[in-house]
Amino acid sequence: MPQIIGVPKETAAGEKRVATVPEVVEKLIKLGFAVRLQSGAGEGANCSDESYRAAGAEVVATAAELWSGSDIVLKVGVPTVEEVGLLREGGTLIGFIWPAQNPELMQQLAAKKATVLAIDSLPRTLSRAQKMDALTSQAGVAGYRAVIEAANAFGRFFNGQITAAGKVPPAKVFIAGAGVAGLAAVGTAASLGAIVRANDTRAEVADQVVSLGGEFVKVDYAEEGSGGGGYAKVMSEGFQNAQREMYARQAREVDIIITTALIPGKPAPRLITAEMVQSMKPGSVIVDMAGERGGNCELTEAGKAVVKHGVTIIGYTDLNSRLAKQSSTLYATNLFRLAEELCKTKDGVINVNMEDDAIRGLTVIKDGGITWPPPPVKQAAPRPAAAAAKPAEKKGHGHGGGGPIPAKALAILFGVGALAFWFIGAYAPAAFLGHFTVFVLACFIGYMVVWNVTPALHTPLMSVTNAISSIICIGALVQVAPPLQDVAGRPEGWILGLAVTGIALTAINMFGGFAVTRRMLEMFRK
Repeated sequence: MPQIIGVPKETAAGEKRVATVPEVVEKLIKLGFAVRLQSGAGEGANCSDESYRAAGAEVVATAAELWSGSDIVLKVGVPTVEEVGLLREGGTLIGFIWPAQNPELMQQLAAKKATVLAIDSLPRTLSRAQKMDALTSQAGVAGYRAVIEAANAFGRFFNGQITAAGKVPPAKVFIAGAGVAGLAAVGTAASLGAIVRANDTRAEVADQVVSLGGEFVKVDYAEEGSGGGGYAKVMSEGFQNAQREMYARQAREVDIIITTALIPGKPAPRLITAEMVQSMKPGSVIVDMAGERGGNCELTEAGKAVVKHGVTIIGYTDLNSRLAKQSSTLYATNLFRLAEELCKTKDGVINVNMEDDAIRGLTVIKDGGITWPPPPVKQAAPRPAAAAAKPAEKKGHGHGGGGPIPAKALAILFGVGALAFWFIGAYAPAAFLGHFTVFVLACFIGYMVVWNVTPALHTPLMSVTNAISSIICIGALVQVAPPLQDVAGRPEGWILGLAVTGIALTAINMFGGFAVTRRMLEMFRK
């Protein structure tokens, strides 16, 4: 018998997201599940009860009816004590749990003999887990919304303008932390025309910042900041002092600061001090995305936008709910991908496979037994590159090997080549020698011309093929049009036909290359 997936209405203050949307309900039903929702669960995300019914879901009136009648409950926010009390004995709960921060909640869920999958505990180092990574999808939305909130509070355009009324300089935006949220903020601010700078303790994100249109600002201190699972680690005191000096300089120069620094299980690091806020220009804006965990700014007030020292400090904790429709759609898709992994047989019954690294990492409670923290994810053993190279070297010196040619074989090859050239020069007709000389020179020159083409308008492969086509076209034109002093020497019919055919085919190839390149470039234009 298929299991019932229940989606309750979120009870946290200001939470407008919902764990699934009508488009995803249809997909869950195709997996074999029955879906029911609490009435009004999707109102904050502009999803009406009627739209859920049209998708095939059942809508129930109360939370008690929803929780008690569902085998699997999908949630967004951390469940309350009351909601845990409503959970069916031995039921399954999927959502944000934050087990390290909520030990009492873990005990309450274990007492219900529940199976709990914490979407926040997904091993993010697994490439196959990316489709289920709700932390990433939600962080991207929050980073985008942080820039929108900053633009709303800022008193000028983001992009520079020159008008009859005067010149408007572009806004300068500094983003502290270039994780998923920070990179989303970089891309959004740059697309609005601002001058964007960003910093992160992880040096490998510098290229990503630049690719999105930002400038990576380095800290004048050598220390690597990459931590486990794609997160940053706590840095040394020396690095933090150098970082504060850099932040102080940026605070004096920029108009907007967006902070995104968070380390799992720890309070948000303090990056922006009261003195830095005081040094900022009047009318500047700070968006502190870590407000819920204490804030990266010393003057942040969680859930509020306040003005201090002439600077607007935004500490909203509901950035995702301010784009509830988009956040809910992405989150619902993450949960659907998880449901696919749990129900590969498509019979509407989940199988929590503890042998699967991704599922094992997600599962914090199994049938009432606390299984968190999970064991380290097994990493694939690196390939022994040096060992693999040895057989190839040996093979190169044997018969048919792919290694370098031995000196003796190379000498014999040159000797045979020289003998062949002498034979041709001694016995071939004079007319043939002229053509042969031109042929050899054309091979060398053609090789140098083709492989030195810069792929400025095409991909490297298309640049080479177009260069070859161009040489063929020139050769065909030479055959079609004889020299001026020998106008009567028209080529024979079959030579003329081959030349015209060659010109036609190479023209198709060349113009087709430009057409394909143009279509490729259009894919990246907004």
